[in-house]
Amino acid sequence: MSKTLLITRPDHDITTHYLSSWGRLTFEAAEKNGFKILDLHGKRASKSEFESFVKEFSPKVILFNGHGNENTIGGHENEPLVTLGKNEKLLASRIIYSISCKSAKNLGRKSIDSGAMSFTGYDDDFIFFYDVKMTSRPVEDETAKLFLGHSKIFVNSLLKGNSISESYNRAKGSMKNNITKLLSSESPDSGMIRFLWWNMKHFVTQGNADIKA
Repeated sequence: MSKTLLITRPDHDITTHYLSSWGRLTFEAAEKNGFKILDLHGKRASKSEFESFVKEFSPKVILFNGHGNENTIGGHENEPLVTLGKNEKLLASRIIYSISCKSAKNLGRKSIDSGAMSFTGYDDDFIFFYDVKMTSRPVEDETAKLFLGHSKIFVNSLLKGNSISESYNRAKGSMKNNITKLLSSESPDSGMIRFLWWNMKHFVTQGNADIKA
């Protein structure tokens, strides 16, 4: 299997715009560590393109950004890219990270049963807030960083050669640090603590935690 990273980055609403922008921050680490990047951005985050790229290039790492539920990960305009009972076998022998609500609950677990090496994501809703004044510059949004920064840490750590468990623990540690900082400050963001805690509680990894990309 090639040292290839496939990332889906739909960009059709505020949520996917932020996820898409933050997802692009992983490109530098991928390139520095010898990964070929397959970027399904915007309208290219379609089921047909996704299935075609997986079959043609056989990426070892797949990063999903988008809306979803227990059984589905969505792409552009929420078109299902992976659906439990239909095409989750495409994830076999791959390392998956999915920023998609609830996708680790059923789809993640079943993808492991179908041969995926690892599936990291969220087994309930993933919640994030943003500064409405920063929507044109998502990666500079300090409010959004509280909720999305750990994802960059997880992916970059993985791409640098660390194991799933090492990368997961680093990401979870950053989530804990954000909560601790807000608890000890009078920041206007302190009201978001319960949502940060929620995301941390539902941030899970399944499969082989010792695997490396």
